[in-house]
Amino acid sequence: MGYYIAPRFLDKLAVHITKNFLNIPGVRVPLILGIHGRKGEGKTFQCELAFEKMGIEVTLISGGELESPDAGDPARLIRLRYRETAELIKVRGKMCVLMINDLDAGAGRFDEGTQYTVNTQLVNATLMNIADNPTDVQLPGSYDSNPIRRVPIIVTGNDFSTLYAPLIRDGRMEKFYWEPNRDDKVGIVGGIFADDGLSSREIEQLVDTFPNQSIDFFSALRSRIYDEQIRDFIHKVGFERISLRIVNSVEGPPEFKKPDFSLAHLIESGKVVLAEQQRVENSQLVDEYNRLNRGRSNQPAPPAPQIPVKPSTNGNHKHDGSNTHLTLETQEQIRQILAQGHKITFEHVDERRFRTGSWQSCGTLHIDAESDAISTLEACLVDYSGEYVRLVGIDPKAKRRVVETIIQRPDGRN
Repeated sequence: MGYYIAPRFLDKLAVHITKNFLNIPGVRVPLILGIHGRKGEGKTFQCELAFEKMGIEVTLISGGELESPDAGDPARLIRLRYRETAELIKVRGKMCVLMINDLDAGAGRFDEGTQYTVNTQLVNATLMNIADNPTDVQLPGSYDSNPIRRVPIIVTGNDFSTLYAPLIRDGRMEKFYWEPNRDDKVGIVGGIFADDGLSSREIEQLVDTFPNQSIDFFSALRSRIYDEQIRDFIHKVGFERISLRIVNSVEGPPEFKKPDFSLAHLIESGKVVLAEQQRVENSQLVDEYNRLNRGRSNQPAPPAPQIPVKPSTNGNHKHDGSNTHLTLETQEQIRQILAQGHKITFEHVDERRFRTGSWQSCGTLHIDAESDAISTLEACLVDYSGEYVRLVGIDPKAKRRVVETIIQRPDGRN
């Protein structure tokens, strides 16, 4: 194994798995280890290296499998693979684990635009039940009274705050935030370029040149170095014949000589990759395409017209004809939220669903202009005059809500 395993990552994983296979009297061991952190830092790959080093077999579930058109299928899948893994432990006589990749992507709720389905609820409930009763996991429609082996569960994700809070409580899930330090990055990147003749000093210089980049950046950089030879090969064969040359060809697979892995060439290519990242971040085309009541220009929206306002006790006035006027207090709150760089959306709910917190979007998400916010809120108050309406402020960087204020109540109270 030429790849680098971060010692503290290996230590955390090994302790959690081993502890779950031990019977320590009077000690309640969390069944689930949640490994979370920034994207592209090699959480899954470090797990794979640790499993290989420890000789552990893994049963995998992807976050993409946690949704289905048939209610209950993902929850049944988790139970089935858990029982299969327990049987593997019994048959193989070795440690085995169940691993769920990108749990937050499959079972998390990021904002009001994420649909919370029956399957999402069942997945959370199933994992909670397994964590509480790890030796009594049943399949729907059958019951086995014999206890099964306890199976440690490893889950990865970026933001576990999007998950159902009771699932990630300490008794059920032990959390491990993975953020490689400089020494970890140097070791991991050194493993990526182990066969390319770079010295330890050059690896350090490469990491220090791109200090804010994730581990995946360096892996993608190594792949990009081969682009020049592949491009030359395509031009030599011809665009019309490249498919026949690569797929089902009677000739052998093409061979490429070792490309230029000098430090200067790597830094030059890395700057190109970095420029593409910044271009994506700076373009913000989705904001331009989703703007309401604005032209095609990038000029700021004109200030909202002054609307005569009468005193109100519930944050708004009932519309007179087709006009609904907002209080100065509500308008000022909208200005303050937008001035902090946050975005705004509005939600409504009737009196029956208000008790269960089943709010629904008024139809427009992530508003970033005052005039759009005011006009959208006025329309929402007209359309849902007999319901609760609330204003929601969203921090787009942290992907979390910072403000939730009820603007309208059916009974007229604030």
